[in-house]
Amino acid sequence: MITRRHLLTGAAASVVFPAVGLPPQAAAQSRLTTAHILTGYTPGLPDAVARLIADQMKDYAASIVIETRPGASGRVAVEAVKAGEADGSIILFAPLGFITLFPHVYKTLRYEPRDFTPVSTAVSFATSLIVGPKVPSEARTLADFVEWCRGNPRHATYGTPGVGTSLHFIGAMLGRTAGFEYLHVPYQGRGAIQDLLKGEIASAILPIGSSVALVQSGELRALATTGPRRSPLLPDVPTMAEAGYPALEDLTWYGFFVPAKTPPDRVERLNSAIQRALRTEEVKSGIAKLSVEIDAIATDEFARLLASESRRWKAIVQTTAFTPTD
Repeated sequence: MITRRHLLTGAAASVVFPAVGLPPQAAAQSRLTTAHILTGYTPGLPDAVARLIADQMKDYAASIVIETRPGASGRVAVEAVKAGEADGSIILFAPLGFITLFPHVYKTLRYEPRDFTPVSTAVSFATSLIVGPKVPSEARTLADFVEWCRGNPRHATYGTPGVGTSLHFIGAMLGRTAGFEYLHVPYQGRGAIQDLLKGEIASAILPIGSSVALVQSGELRALATTGPRRSPLLPDVPTMAEAGYPALEDLTWYGFFVPAKTPPDRVERLNSAIQRALRTEEVKSGIAKLSVEIDAIATDEFARLLASESRRWKAIVQTTAFTPTD
């Protein structure tokens, strides 16, 4: 798995985005009256982050409306932004997977990466592999857990938020790399946490923030996290690399996108407004409470990250022999 450290090496041509740049003679456009930021999930982390940032972007638009349009794993909002006005007034805030992963796991999409201009990432977070009471308390490390899974193949299960998600593939790659059958159990909502606590499944691979309180209380045990460094939320938990699986390093990014034909000067104005918002104390303190980290990658580098991640996920999906779904 290619990590962020490698994203600037050999930037890909496999994902094509419109060229973005501020023409020398372009005059700054006036502030918009109203802008809409769409998220594709039920109220939770995405809209909470979007609201924090939007509150500090009054220099971009006098009014910024946050709209949640859940459905089809976020694709309802993606398609709405694709069809929206390309004037900077409609903005998508979404995890990068709709561009980097979805084209490799769905047979048909009603959009292409070239339909969007990437503006800036905003936050990122790692995931954690956690185990519950089904796994003996003696299994304190990832190596212990792998050994237990090998000896108990009928019970070697892991829950995630769904089939074809990045977390599904992290588990599939762990099983493949470590040489054991790791059975995936997809859930919606907090079902994986609930079944993990009840001992219905052995483990789960979930965003750190969704289980950190239960890990800190001792009800669940975190064996490894996927970030490039240890999480400040779980400083005693090793990374996948430290546990012997450097190829499983992974971060989930959320970023801002606009329709492809949005004028370059408007994209630049939006990018600047986002960068300024992310530097404010209000956003910094608010983000810290959501168990994610500010991770701002703007325009050109963002496009390279998307291209690199798309190559990476394509290779992973092919390696796991996943069959694309409708």
